[in-house]
Amino acid sequence: MIELVYPWLLLLAPLPVIMRFMRADSRSEEAALEAPFADRWRQLAGTSALGFQGSPVKLLVLTLIWLSLVMAATRPQWVGEPIELANSGRDLLLAIDLSGSMQIEDMQVGNSLVSRIIAVKAIAADFTSRRSGDRVGLILFGTRAYVQAPLTFDIKTVKQFIEEAQLGFAGEDTAIGDALGLAVKRLRERPADSRVLILLTDGQDTASTVDPMEAAALASEMSVRIYTIGISRRLGTSSNSSGEVDEALLTAIAQATGGRYFRARTPKELQDIYQVLDELEPVEQEKSTFRPIESMAWVPTSIAFWLALLLIALTTWPHLHLRPVTKKQQYD
Repeated sequence: MIELVYPWLLLLAPLPVIMRFMRADSRSEEAALEAPFADRWRQLAGTSALGFQGSPVKLLVLTLIWLSLVMAATRPQWVGEPIELANSGRDLLLAIDLSGSMQIEDMQVGNSLVSRIIAVKAIAADFTSRRSGDRVGLILFGTRAYVQAPLTFDIKTVKQFIEEAQLGFAGEDTAIGDALGLAVKRLRERPADSRVLILLTDGQDTASTVDPMEAAALASEMSVRIYTIGISRRLGTSSNSSGEVDEALLTAIAQATGGRYFRARTPKELQDIYQVLDELEPVEQEKSTFRPIESMAWVPTSIAFWLALLLIALTTWPHLHLRPVTKKQQYD
């Protein structure tokens, strides 16, 4: 269906006719001035710059140019049929630890060991690529936490950001509490039954300005479910200094928000964890529709352009066949 954004501009269509009548009235009296070379001037008058005098074809072309430009000014656009968007799903944030300990190579892949961050990035990117229908965002944290990608349906871009993440982006320490607080801030405006955070770390909270359990309590109030994943072959506690996973803290955070704690000792276990998370039932959200709109202003604009070229050709062609006035003829 064609719609005009500014249909009232069609009132300008008869403007040239009105101007022509006004111009004719202003020239109703004959001029008394007698000019020399009158015959030559009359010859040139029939082929003036805009010359449509005595030429119905030129007048028609000029009229069509004007009407095309008026139509283009109304901004015609094609409006398609309503399309329903599938908005069922979750608002899911991934929070990935980029602290210095993520470079430890203790993830068994085949007969070799790879660093924790390589395993995490590969599996998290694959997990993200399967989240069609969810809004997915990415938080990276180390000494500081920041949003790398806001909640979006653009899964491809989020996956790319995960693959491009580098250790040291956010510092060498681990700020679990700050990552939780930032996630809650981003999720609090979303529907209450669809707020999910998956936090992945291999250490303890060593740099937060926000207490992790206070952030977990706030997440619980905001109905944010937190699933925590600990990456390490060994376990630590909140009182040790080994730099390994604080399993007690991660378990408490998950339980406080109605989520669940997972431990990943190998890439295979991490893959299995993401498959479990994949099975979470999506929450039906309010459906929305949109109507595709395509601008059609280029059509009348193109018509006006080609008609203008035609008018130029019609106007200049007679000049090519006019005989030049010789010096002798000029003084006869």
